[in-house]
Amino acid sequence: MTFGRSGAASVVLNVGGARYSLSRELLKDFPLRRVSRLHGCRSERDVLEVCDDYDRERNEYFFDRHSEAFGFILLYVRGHGKLRFAPRMCELSFYNEMIYWGLEGAHLEYCCQRRLDDRMSDTYTFYSADEPGALGRDEARPGGAEAAPSRRWLERMRRTFEEPTSSLAAQILASVSVVFVIVSMVVLCASTLPDWRAAAADNRSLDDRSRYSAGPGREPSGIIEAICIGWFTAECIVRFIVSKNKCEFVKRPLNIIDLLAITPYYISVLMTVFTGENSQLQRAGVTLRVLRMMRIFWVIKLARHFIGLQTLGLTLKRCYREMVMLLVFICVAMAIFSALSQLLEHGLDLETSNKDFASIPAACWWVIISMTTVGYGDMYPITVPGRILGGVCVVSGIVLLALPITFIYHSFVQCYHELKFRSARYSRSLSAEFLN
Repeated sequence: MTFGRSGAASVVLNVGGARYSLSRELLKDFPLRRVSRLHGCRSERDVLEVCDDYDRERNEYFFDRHSEAFGFILLYVRGHGKLRFAPRMCELSFYNEMIYWGLEGAHLEYCCQRRLDDRMSDTYTFYSADEPGALGRDEARPGGAEAAPSRRWLERMRRTFEEPTSSLAAQILASVSVVFVIVSMVVLCASTLPDWRAAAADNRSLDDRSRYSAGPGREPSGIIEAICIGWFTAECIVRFIVSKNKCEFVKRPLNIIDLLAITPYYISVLMTVFTGENSQLQRAGVTLRVLRMMRIFWVIKLARHFIGLQTLGLTLKRCYREMVMLLVFICVAMAIFSALSQLLEHGLDLETSNKDFASIPAACWWVIISMTTVGYGDMYPITVPGRILGGVCVVSGIVLLALPITFIYHSFVQCYHELKFRSARYSRSLSAEFLN
């Protein structure tokens, strides 16, 4: 340490009135990054970048921080127990203290991590970067007044396409998009009917002379599909142009789904144009049918306009640990019960063996439909030990599936309230716009 009172063997940290004495050797390798940075300070200016004040005579460094929170953090870094929140202190305030001293949320005990995640989720909508005052802050920046109208226009366009309840125009746009999704789904379902396919085949045979007769645009369903795809493509392009962060836009799950729903149409059109759909190119025809069936992803676009689907997606995102735990439970139970059922039904007595349980993979199907209490009845045990095992399998499935459901349910309710609050916030701006 090159700055400080010469000859002093220790330094004093004053954190919110609580004083701690540390040796210079301990200060160099101290676990808290902010404290260890004091060892490399060469001037008073460097010291004041780390702490709030400094007394050279007493070699004392002042930190205007929460003393009780620092006490908990200091006990943790010294190896005395695990890091938990200080009593009677807000989780976010304690987390800010951790960030200040150089710790991260991963240092917290798991139960405290869950509390912190819940608390941050509750306050996310209040401190969102999309607050109406954001434009006002941009105008206060140098050169912001000149660019404020363009930014205001881009922000208005972005909210119109991203937030269905942000304005009257956004609601109209969302309604039109929902209509296009419903129409495209109806056409997709109707195109699989035998009568519809027969009529489409007759139309193609009449236009067999044309080179592009197999193209989707010649049939009525193809025309409707082209119109829907045109709308979805234009919407996706506009949303990409007005987005704040292009890289973040591409990484969003709903935008990836939009791309997966739009791209197969253009690929199928190109394949139809260059190869055609005839008996000599059956392989290309199968590919076209697979690509066109991927239009089912369009129905997920409804999540952009309905809070229920958004709640489901947000719940799955936050409860991925519980979902993985549920999957592990099922896989472990399926491996155990399938092996035992195959042994009891087929492996012990080969003369009266149950042919449905000839292998463990075949028994896995029976285990999964039994644990989920579906019970198709296509295969079932016939021996007494096998039936006893089946009863245990059903009861175990009910218990294992019920264990993580409570966590998922509470997360679903919380996500629903968050999204509902955010929607109400934009609805208030919609009401003001309508009155104006």
